[in-house]
Amino acid sequence: MPAILDQKKINKTVKIFTVAQFGLIALLVYTAVKFQHHLLAVGRGYRFMNGVVAAFVIQLLLFYPIYRFAAKEAERDFSLVDRELSERESKEFTKKKRWADITKISTMGFYFIFSLAAPADPFILSIIIYSFLLTILTYLQCYSFAVKKLSK
Repeated sequence: MPAILDQKKINKTVKIFTVAQFGLIALLVYTAVKFQHHLLAVGRGYRFMNGVVAAFVIQLLLFYPIYRFAAKEAERDFSLVDRELSERESKEFTKKKRWADITKISTMGFYFIFSLAAPADPFILSIIIYSFLLTILTYLQCYSFAVKKLSK
């Protein structure tokens, strides 16, 4: 079987992740400004920084599991660079990749359901959305960092 991954594909993925990070940062700033205006409009502008701090605390709690997950994915990808895989190895790789994708989709689903089930309070929604965007950013940065670390 031909090699599934090579260094070029992984580097291309890192470049795509870098562009996505800039987009997510822009989206994070945009949502922060929108929530700040919305909180000011309802007379609770003082809660804006509380929401930002709460989102960062949540992110600190989630950092290590996200880092471990991203590092395992990077290791899995690097273990296959320029290797010919047998059919069994290819199935094993596909299974691991599928489970990683299911984990990422489940996380996104969790945030989606959580935001739908949360009260319509802009303060609570801001924390959920900030945490969601920061979770994605953290994963992308950790994966890129792990790839750079492994490529040295």
